[in-house]
Amino acid sequence: MHRFLSLGLAIVAATMFTGADWLQFRSADTTGIAQGPTPPVSWSEDENVAWKAELPGRGLSGAIVIGDRVIVTASSGFEQDRLHVLCFSDKTGEKLWERQFWATGRTQTHKKMCVVTPTPASDGKHIFAFFSSNDLVCLDLAGDLMWYRALGRDFPNASNSLGMASSPILVDETLIVQVESDDDAFATGINIETGIARWKIDRPNKANWTSPALLKGGANDGGNLVLLQSSKGVSAILPRTGKQLWSYDEGASTIPSSVVRGNTVFVPSHGITALRPVPGGESAPELLWQQSSLAPSTASPFVYDSHLFTVNRAGVVACADLKTGKRLWQLRLKGPFTSSPVAAGGHLFFFNEKGLGQVVKPGAKSGTIAGEGDLGETILATPAIANGAVYVRSDGHLWKIAK
Repeated sequence: MHRFLSLGLAIVAATMFTGADWLQFRSADTTGIAQGPTPPVSWSEDENVAWKAELPGRGLSGAIVIGDRVIVTASSGFEQDRLHVLCFSDKTGEKLWERQFWATGRTQTHKKMCVVTPTPASDGKHIFAFFSSNDLVCLDLAGDLMWYRALGRDFPNASNSLGMASSPILVDETLIVQVESDDDAFATGINIETGIARWKIDRPNKANWTSPALLKGGANDGGNLVLLQSSKGVSAILPRTGKQLWSYDEGASTIPSSVVRGNTVFVPSHGITALRPVPGGESAPELLWQQSSLAPSTASPFVYDSHLFTVNRAGVVACADLKTGKRLWQLRLKGPFTSSPVAAGGHLFFFNEKGLGQVVKPGAKSGTIAGEGDLGETILATPAIANGAVYVRSDGHLWKIAK
């Protein structure tokens, strides 16, 4: 009986949690590319908005999609010390549950940011919500608390007046968390079942808002590597132990994050720097090219098909060849942008700070604006895409854009 029950649950889980889910910042593999049908390329209040849900407070964190659930975090209160994790029905937008916690760490941030800047992560069974106050919460899909880590209590000097923003990523049953400031700076790998650190390593003492990236199969044994970016450069570490295999030490941005395509890493450094790790070794990676004209602003660089895309301070999208870094074309959008672009079905989705979404159809020689939609509220969060729908949030609302 127990064997049949276990088998049934396994089948349900395999059906419910598919590769189409969007499980963390810039998707499960941190590329920002969604599988499945193409979402609408234009929308309005009366067209292609499946639902709109009200949120209790501020948030720059993106939504994640787990089967038929959409998860988002928020903060409320005069001091932003009330932390919210909310779960909505993907079909109807109905709020299924909400959990609230008191922040234990510092909640002061720049007025543009807030305590809810990191995007949550999930393994399809648990929800890991991280906040600028360095509170880390693990819930199951029913909203029941599994464990809670008050990293702000454990490391009170790991904070800054602007706020923390790094989103955790989940790799090999380990939650990778970057907590880096001018005073105390470290990264840690958390056992997702217990909340206990598998490892903790010191990091450069400088404020850093970048998020880790995943390099699949980058280890000597074919295992995964995690890329930690800072002002010093990029470190490639083993997710289960925190051991560093190689590093790039020529400096990097502390806001936009690196992106990976195959075995090549594109780092916001000297504009953009393309690196290829040396197979089977722990030596410094091979430098393929550097292109200063591709320097991104706040939005992270993005790779789609055979092209690299960056967005500068003026809202200009630059498209470059992956192999050489040669700029192929430019397209001016209506900015400014804080959120990073995402892609699905041959289209790139950009949301500017005023709430205007712009959908770009990239080509080999030029890019065109295929459509747009104005949500009329400030949007700073990177959207999620799953099952032919775009999920985007402001401080006040969460939208599902779908046909």
